[in-house]
Amino acid sequence: MDTKPPVARRKLFGCGSVAQAVLSKGSLGEPLTIHIGFTLGVMMAVYMAGGVSGAHVNPAVSLAMVILGKLPLKKFPVYVVAQFLGAFTGSCIVFGLYYDALMDYTYGELAVAGENATTKIFAFSPATAKIFASYPAKHLSVLNGFADQVIATAALILCILAITDKKNIGAPTGMEPLCIGLVIMAIGVSMGLNCGYPINPARDLGPRFFTALAGWGMDVFRAGGCWWWIPVTGPMVGGAVGAGIYFLFIELHHPEPEKQEENSVQDKYEMVTMS
Repeated sequence: MDTKPPVARRKLFGCGSVAQAVLSKGSLGEPLTIHIGFTLGVMMAVYMAGGVSGAHVNPAVSLAMVILGKLPLKKFPVYVVAQFLGAFTGSCIVFGLYYDALMDYTYGELAVAGENATTKIFAFSPATAKIFASYPAKHLSVLNGFADQVIATAALILCILAITDKKNIGAPTGMEPLCIGLVIMAIGVSMGLNCGYPINPARDLGPRFFTALAGWGMDVFRAGGCWWWIPVTGPMVGGAVGAGIYFLFIELHHPEPEKQEENSVQDKYEMVTMS
């Protein structure tokens, strides 16, 4: 199983793009570059581990696969632990990479909220802690935030299942990682306003633990009205919802192999008679 390195790589590219945008005060980054960073991070993570572990970098996706019988239940906790460790490791790397810039930007005070925690890129705080984990916009309620995570993650699961479903149209062999990366881009540009589309419990909670240990303190769990549990539970619910919707409305309606062959023969016959 090769799950930890891909998760760390995704975190390095994704959170590295956020760090560059925030610490440069917008001169070397903007929301679009952040979306690109996360998109490429996910894409390369899938290319790296797709042939070994199926590129499980998200507990919500792993849960969906367990529900659909595509992943043995006994592997689920092992994958989740590896995913959290990978995200934690990626945060360590980003912190080390941008340590001097972070100290210069914050004057050595790693505050969760404050003047140095907001830039023109983000209309909500905290920006320095947000380099590593998600925080809600000021307008966002708990219920709306939870719904945001359920909907965005369910959309992610539906798209991944469609892309990898061999009985569906699917994606050309070797193009699956690119298509999944584009799904992340689509979610980022359409569902990022409320809280920055975490849609991955490991991507959010692992780095949040890191920031608590690295100097931001326990405020990372108290901020946003104790927001931290929403990007953990919301995506898991969304994973189950997405799996259920795909199974009920798509998988159950795949034609049987014999019937599918008959349909193919019929299509070929119609093409011949029409020509």
